[in-house]
Amino acid sequence: MDYSKTIDGNKVIFVINGTIEVKIPKKIYDRYSGRYDDEEIISSCTKKELYNAVTGRRLYYISEESDIPLIGHTAFGIIDRGTNLLQVRPSSGCNLNCIFCSVDEGKSRTKVTDYMVDVDYLAKKFEEIADFKRRNCIAPIEAHIDGQGEPFLYPYIEKLIKKLHEMADIVSIQTNGILLTEDLIKRIDGYVDRINLSMHSMDEYTARRLAGIKSYDLSHVIEMAEVIAGSSIDLLIAPVWVPGYNDEDMKKIIEFGERIGAGKKWKAFGIQKYEKYKFGRKPKSAKMMNFKTFYRKLDEIGEGLKLYPEDFGIVKCASLPKKFRVGERVRLKIEMHGRVRNEMIAVARGRVVQIINTHKKVGDTVNARITRNKHNIYVAREE
Repeated sequence: MDYSKTIDGNKVIFVINGTIEVKIPKKIYDRYSGRYDDEEIISSCTKKELYNAVTGRRLYYISEESDIPLIGHTAFGIIDRGTNLLQVRPSSGCNLNCIFCSVDEGKSRTKVTDYMVDVDYLAKKFEEIADFKRRNCIAPIEAHIDGQGEPFLYPYIEKLIKKLHEMADIVSIQTNGILLTEDLIKRIDGYVDRINLSMHSMDEYTARRLAGIKSYDLSHVIEMAEVIAGSSIDLLIAPVWVPGYNDEDMKKIIEFGERIGAGKKWKAFGIQKYEKYKFGRKPKSAKMMNFKTFYRKLDEIGEGLKLYPEDFGIVKCASLPKKFRVGERVRLKIEMHGRVRNEMIAVARGRVVQIINTHKKVGDTVNARITRNKHNIYVAREE
């Protein structure tokens, strides 16, 4: 375990792998420090508080022993959208503060909670769902590591990648590239099939403006893109086109990707249209393009830029059975805080359920009605 230790007043604070912050009352730490080493205290102390060291938010560490299911929420676990691709979300939280972020990650006004899933628990659940998929379709099973944030902040990402490599036919991962190093890319080469790199501009000022942090290092991301392209890992460059900000960058990004050899097996570019979301950020002066305009502009820039599921071998495949019906009344016990204020998370029937617009607390029970069950993602409203 790689950790640092500081004392702040009446708290002993450990930061594990630069990501997990553990706060233990100094009185309790002093009581056990003579008999146990720090790692034992961190693991066994029941009075500790967990935080995401990057975002500063409350953190839940979800292990198999927690009895929190990994199906039902968009911020953590596994998402099955009825295809041969399974989204694997090991943690939430981001090291950037992109001004167009669809989920308001980084320094957030709306997010109050982060989640992190134990790597062995996540791998075990993935294997179960992948086996279910294989019984129902013959297509290759892809594990796509993404999330509401930056997957490489997850401290056990290399272990997760290697475990998924043993169970999935294809392993892909989304990243903003900041935490990549040449050595890290070499270590995961042979285990990752494709890296989807979020790079939104070839101009340093524009890139920092879009990333929302002055320390954003575009030259590092460019260098990592070149390293990936030179490895056996396929590179897909995935910029978000934000009208009024990076209109002139799309052609430059394409020219760069073509020059370094992106897209050895799959398509080299995945240009995304900026969208406004309820909890997302809305840059000043940015106007959304409609899809007709967006696709016309893609055609003007180059050929083959419009993406289809078949470009990545994605086909329909039986979904996990749904456990709740929309409109169904349920009585739920609250187990965790939700990602935003006035939201909580309950557990029932082997699924997690997000309860919105509630002021109930952890441990309370609530009468609610299911309002969403699409893709086994469950949302309920308190009645």
